[in-house]
Amino acid sequence: MSDSLATALTEGPPLVLDGGLSNQLTAAGHDLSDELWSARLLAEAPEAITEAHLAYYEAGADVVITASYQATFEGFARRGIGGPEAARLMASSVDLAREAARRARADRPLWVAASAGPYGAMLADGSEYRGRYGLTRAELERFHRPRLEVLAGAGPDILALETVPDTDEAEALLRAVRGLGVPAWLSYSVEGDRTRAGQPLEEAFALAADADEIVAVGVNCCAPEDVPRAVETAARVTGKPVVVYPNSGESWNAAARAWDGAPTLTRADFPGWSAAGARLLGGCCRVGPETVTAITRALGRT
Repeated sequence: MSDSLATALTEGPPLVLDGGLSNQLTAAGHDLSDELWSARLLAEAPEAITEAHLAYYEAGADVVITASYQATFEGFARRGIGGPEAARLMASSVDLAREAARRARADRPLWVAASAGPYGAMLADGSEYRGRYGLTRAELERFHRPRLEVLAGAGPDILALETVPDTDEAEALLRAVRGLGVPAWLSYSVEGDRTRAGQPLEEAFALAADADEIVAVGVNCCAPEDVPRAVETAARVTGKPVVVYPNSGESWNAAARAWDGAPTLTRADFPGWSAAGARLLGGCCRVGPETVTAITRALGRT
């Protein structure tokens, strides 16, 4: 990570993160109803990924997250894609985000976070929101380490260890990022004051307090109302900058395969979260470029 980004996480105005990559790709007409999700487009439509990143940079995002959330050696293997090509596709996710930054009309630094989703994302069965996969921490570490090595080797500014549902996987990830030479943030998916698997957030964040590789902690892919307590807990327990990027507040109806309800995330939420310790703020599912622009304005960045 560049010195300027390291400094920006602790000094100066808060940074703005992008919104949901899948949101922008779907809006552009791409079908993501696939086990590889947006990672499928790394092979089939890489230019679409660059355009989606560009939309967020131009909306005001300082940092975008790559299309590697669901990109794994195991997932690509199920499609007949061998290890070397899978590694190339994962690394290309960083290159595509860098290309978007080169095209962006921006007068500020632009950074790339390489996404590493949880083990459950590879399963593509919703278990990423439950955790407790029945694997040991050592098995989870062996799953994560090879792709983290590939992503780190592609030269992102930071690794995004995101949507982590439980402390077992968090501990595995903390071991898996050691020695990679690239810093990371650790972001849990939560419900109320607990991880999705039910562990208290104080215990979950405490795992990262003394991990030198982790430069920020926080929450993502959660309801907006779950953010304030998480920000306070993360900042108090770790003393590190906090990253937050919740969903829009709508709920997913699995039976109907559609989103229900109205968004509850508003631009008015972000100044309070920033005052409580959040240094990197954006959105996850159902959050698009227009909301990122609203976040930027709410934080006084324009």
